Amino acid sequence: MRKAVSAIVWMVLATSLAGCAFVNVPLVPPPQPLEEQVLEGKGRKKILMLDISGTISELEKSGGLLGRATPSMVSMIRESLQKAEQDKDLAGVILRINSPGGTVTASDIIHHDIGVFRQRTHLPVKACIMSTGASGGYYIAAAADEIVAHPTAIVGSIGVIMMKFNVEGLMGKIGIEEQTVKSGDKKDIMSPFRRATPEEVRLGQEIIDQLYGRFLEVIMARPGNKLSRDELVKLADGRIYTARQALEARLIDRTGYLDDVIADLKTTIGDQDARVVSYYRPGNYKGSIYAGSEAKEGLAEVFGGGVDLLSNSRFMYLWRP
Repeated sequence: MRKAVSAIVWMVLATSLAGCAFVNVPLVPPPQPLEEQVLEGKGRKKILMLDISGTISELEKSGGLLGRATPSMVSMIRESLQKAEQDKDLAGVILRINSPGGTVTASDIIHHDIGVFRQRTHLPVKACIMSTGASGGYYIAAAADEIVAHPTAIVGSIGVIMMKFNVEGLMGKIGIEEQTVKSGDKKDIMSPFRRATPEEVRLGQEIIDQLYGRFLEVIMARPGNKLSRDELVKLADGRIYTARQALEARLIDRTGYLDDVIADLKTTIGDQDARVVSYYRPGNYKGSIYAGSEAKEGLAEVFGGGVDLLSNSRFMYLWRP
């Protein structure tokens, strides 16, 4: 009897499998569109909280062996602004900044996108610097109508830096020799396998000076700027400032907490019970206005990660203590 039952079970399984199509279920689900999450408030109007957190980069962050890659900060901000522009209930935006800066291009793209958003929507945009708003982080803050910094925030580091490694001595010690065939003597400029020549340093400095000039122009053009160019140049030597020092230097408009910025924006839009919202991808829950951001590119990701860290010299709006 037991053998007969077993035979019937196997026949049923065989028949079922013969008529089934196998479904390919990916181990890592594809990224989902951004969704809105209410952090506080119940009013009709909305205030969007946008995170500028971590090192600013146009490169996506690797998800490892089984995880999925995280979109770059540039991509995340562009997608968020496009979604926000379609929301008729949106009444204002807060840039929650906690960043030492990052690449020149990523900082500039985000600054540009925020400026375009302001022009198209005519909505108020305020920047709130939390712990750090240095270099590229401050560059992005300059796109806002007003810059507010927490009393304990670090602000400034206005300038440009390019870093490179010189591993020539190390390679000689372990018996490795690098040989490059090139079309011109500047083709391998800033190579990590030799010391830079004085002319290469001069050429690099010329580029840095132009990018530095652009940084100054961005600050001069910010809505709340009260500095002359000469006054700004004296402040923009790469140093960092406390929030109080930055206020006295007129690099920021005032000091305060994130709650203060939210309250002021609610008054501006005329809705004291306005909803404070953020955007997230399914699986990335945020429980309050102080919840962490989704993507935090590290310095290794900015340079390309891994071994590429030795072979990439990039121009940075970055404070790197």
